[in-house]
Amino acid sequence: MTTSLRRPPTLLTIGQLCREFEVTPRTLRYYEEQGLLSPERRDQQRLYSRRDRARLQLILRGRRVGLSLAQIREVLDLHNPADQDAAQNALALRAFQQRITALEQQREEVVGAIETLEAACARLEAHLQH
Repeated sequence: MTTSLRRPPTLLTIGQLCREFEVTPRTLRYYEEQGLLSPERRDQQRLYSRRDRARLQLILRGRRVGLSLAQIREVLDLHNPADQDAAQNALALRAFQQRITALEQQREEVVGAIETLEAACARLEAHLQH
């Protein structure tokens, strides 16, 4: 059995996008207020393009790894298919490398805290047994 890749519809409602990415309408409206998404308006209805869908996917990935919305906006604003997104990719690479460094430092701090707590627990357990 073969599976075919289906392209998302040209325009998506806020409900469709929320279901697909498991986010709330409030989240999408917030990203719109921040200038990260720009849905089309038909009366009171927001309609999101494939471009908005792709941007949302990148926003959520960036947030998941701890990038700020300002960093994400900078990366998204550099989108330029004419240069195959070279500037966008270079900025994203720098932001990712900085995030890795910060997370590695946090990991060291967490490991240190765990070691301190384990030693304290061992001392307390030994004290309670006597």
